[in-house]
Amino acid sequence: MTSPRRLHIVGRKNSGKTTLIVDLVRHFTTHGTRVGTIKHTHHQHELDTPGKDSYRHRAAGAAVVGILSPKLNAVFARPAHEHDSPDQYARLEPLLADCELVLVEGHLHVDAPKIEVWRAANQTPPIAAEDPTIHALVTDDVLAVDVPVLARSDIPALAAYIRRLIG
Repeated sequence: MTSPRRLHIVGRKNSGKTTLIVDLVRHFTTHGTRVGTIKHTHHQHELDTPGKDSYRHRAAGAAVVGILSPKLNAVFARPAHEHDSPDQYARLEPLLADCELVLVEGHLHVDAPKIEVWRAANQTPPIAAEDPTIHALVTDDVLAVDVPVLARSDIPALAAYIRRLIG
């Protein structure tokens, strides 16, 4: 079961997903909403710093490594499976429990509400044209699709749509 407050912002490469999430986070937090974000990627990235203590703990076999500091905490956890699975989000939910909204960048193939960011300049068709799980398309370009089209330049209206979508 997906969290009712989680929304995935999807789109093709260079469509503006990160920039849109940053704009939405600023808008929501300015209006008193505590927002969490998750970046989903299919690429293999080393998130820790090789040679540092936390890296060495993990290299020794620790399943979870935490770092606590005065201004920022971090947790590195090995996924239960080597492929994407719904329990990845369930494992993070306790860390996001005090967030009213969680915006996930990416992860098209998940059972959760999704909106797509699209730009005509990329010269690629919108994913929403072929994926019925996408609830809306965000763009300032003219486009005819079977889902609501929301203006990228109108963050307050987009934020209001998101509030309605996730309840």
